[in-house]
Amino acid sequence: MDKLSKNTTYKLLIEKIGNVYDNARKNVISTANLEMLNAYWEIGKYIVQYEQKGNLKAAYGSKLLINLSKDLKLRYGRGFSRSNLSYMRQFYIKYPNRETVSHKLTWSHYFELLKIDDDLAREFYQKQAIKENWTVRELKRQKKTGLFHRIALNKDKNKILELSEKGQIIETVNDLAKDPYVFEFLGIPENYEYTESDIEKAIINNLQKFLLELGKGFAFMGRQQRITINNRHYKVDLVFYHTKLKCYVLIDLKIGEVRHENIGQMKLYLGYYEKEINDKNDNQPIGIILSEEKDDIMVEYAMLNDHSKLIISKYQLYLPDVEELKKKVREIIEK
Repeated sequence: MDKLSKNTTYKLLIEKIGNVYDNARKNVISTANLEMLNAYWEIGKYIVQYEQKGNLKAAYGSKLLINLSKDLKLRYGRGFSRSNLSYMRQFYIKYPNRETVSHKLTWSHYFELLKIDDDLAREFYQKQAIKENWTVRELKRQKKTGLFHRIALNKDKNKILELSEKGQIIETVNDLAKDPYVFEFLGIPENYEYTESDIEKAIINNLQKFLLELGKGFAFMGRQQRITINNRHYKVDLVFYHTKLKCYVLIDLKIGEVRHENIGQMKLYLGYYEKEINDKNDNQPIGIILSEEKDDIMVEYAMLNDHSKLIISKYQLYLPDVEELKKKVREIIEK
């Protein structure tokens, strides 16, 4: 048996059988998900059609799901709670065209999406969940941190509509901007007197979650990357490479308010990387300064007529007030 297990042909046989089995298992899961989504959509459709044809009065209509839940549970058991039936109904209402339902997402994804009242935001989260292959847990986190509204704050009305229709498309430096970035996953306690080094270490310990917050396309290159100019040493906090934009991305972390000398220093780093580190196929590097606070007027003056690719955004270690973010985005849309 030992000789057989070492045989190359035998190993290939094991691999082929394993591939067939894995593919079959995936197909079973995919088919089951497809059937479940179709069934819930159909159930929602039947409920809505019954309501509409019966011209139900509000009082009677409110009892419909209660009665349905009781009778269906008696016949089929669990799975037909009033809450589930309500979401199936909502599923059909929000996705009346079955073709807009993606079978790449599970019912658990749609269960979370249907909790979003804002149609623009829901469409965005659906597109992103598909593009980024989000788990349900990651979808919940992005909703909780107000990802759509944080990105939308940097855009005009037309760009916000485009964002909801297509999701986030990374084509320029501005597409990387979020304000604020949210690092609640670092788990730094409130009122703790942390340093920039503390935040950096926490990011490295939670690198996968940090990459998800940055967005798709970032590859980690290193921390505290040394730059030497005229025998003077500098260190860039975090260095990434963006595979879509084909450029280095340098990140500096600042506690408190970003100052004009921080902006000047980042420009120095960007110049060095462009001249000394870039290969011929690399594009101009991008700098991101993340600070707890920023003075927009100072930043405007410091960046006036500047052609470097530099983003200056705030970060926060705790969840943002999503309602406040929503309010700001509505103001942009209604202008």
